[in-house]
Amino acid sequence: MNRRQFLAVAGAWTCAAAADARLGAQAAEPADVTLRIGETTLDLGPKRSVRTLAYNGQIPGPLLRARRGQRVVVDVVNDANSRDIVHWHGFHIPPEVDGAYDEGTPGVEPHSRQRYEFVAAPAGTRWYHSHEMPMRDLTKGTYTGQFGMFIVEDGNDPGAYDLEVPLLIHEWEPRFTRTGPLDVEFRAGSINGKMLGHGEPVRVRAGQRALLRIVNASATLEHRLGFAGHIFRVIALDGNPVPRPTPVRVLDLAPGERVDAIVEMNNPGVWVLGDASDDQRAAGLGIVVEYAGRSGGPRWSPPGPFPWDYAVFASPETASEPDERLRLVIKAKEDGHHWMINGQSWPKIDPILVREGRRYRWTLDNQSANDHPIHLHRHTFEVVRVADKPMSGLMKDVVVVPAWRQVDIDVTANHPGLSLFHCHQQFHMDMGFMAMLRYA
Repeated sequence: MNRRQFLAVAGAWTCAAAADARLGAQAAEPADVTLRIGETTLDLGPKRSVRTLAYNGQIPGPLLRARRGQRVVVDVVNDANSRDIVHWHGFHIPPEVDGAYDEGTPGVEPHSRQRYEFVAAPAGTRWYHSHEMPMRDLTKGTYTGQFGMFIVEDGNDPGAYDLEVPLLIHEWEPRFTRTGPLDVEFRAGSINGKMLGHGEPVRVRAGQRALLRIVNASATLEHRLGFAGHIFRVIALDGNPVPRPTPVRVLDLAPGERVDAIVEMNNPGVWVLGDASDDQRAAGLGIVVEYAGRSGGPRWSPPGPFPWDYAVFASPETASEPDERLRLVIKAKEDGHHWMINGQSWPKIDPILVREGRRYRWTLDNQSANDHPIHLHRHTFEVVRVADKPMSGLMKDVVVVPAWRQVDIDVTANHPGLSLFHCHQQFHMDMGFMAMLRYA
């Protein structure tokens, strides 16, 4: 395998693209990548397949790697019959390549190509996905198979490990709900493009330390994961090292969120890593982990009730005072599914104005019965309060604002240019939950 091939790995995801932890010797030549958008048939399991859009005919898309500070050149070739656009989620890059039309990134017209060039930063678990707005068309955007992981390395991994296991969560066969509030539901789920029990398992050996890099690439659903017989030690959220690495029994990931967790492989057997919901696992949301020399049916044991709390990974110290404050009130319109920020909906909404170099404390005031995973493009922010819990040092680019609660985040205005701010629940975004950050 040459260097260029290494930087655009498209290998065996079912074996979790296992890689040696010591990857620091790669040269800093440009990372040249080609992504082709086109239709493919994904075999989720026996007699269960879906037709969808994908990158390079595979789901997930190619596992991409670059060194922090390395120049990345990506040619996106659109073989499909409709326009599309690729968003580089979690990167600090200019708006003209970030991957959002309203920031000024050009789309990729049908049967044409578009080149994106940027410097890979910051380090950590990043990802890429379609940022096309599907609206009523559930065959576009994040409902499709257009998603993949992008790992940016800097040689300062927050934990030693023997095995790297990328895991990407997604659902399939979306449809609008037929009863109750208008929303989107799915008939099948997968990890790394296969339903639970189908495809090859993740193979491990007793005594290994596995780094799980997990992305919730769902269009709309939050997932709670358990790993029968094992404990997760969370070392990074959204690709950013946490102040207090902490062992937990479950991982909660909303759409767009990532978790890096070390798992000690110290319980030989054949196990299920999957959604804590019986219904979600039955729909396919899980993957088998098999120890060397072990066989038999995979075992699952419920992780039991376990609170997921950002505060356990953060510093308990109160963050210093910001330069300025603002409040963003989140409400649903009377119809229950169109969304407003401070009484306005996209596209008829005032921009959020900031000045370069200043630190702003945003109070995200959720006055609705829905949790909202909120994403800010091109920036990493600090979570400094969730409900009545102050904290500091927890850096993210997606934060879940629970129903009827408030979350404070500190945003440093250090990446001039237009930046989208939106709910990463696709249906909420389509229904007006979006605004633009603009530098004065």
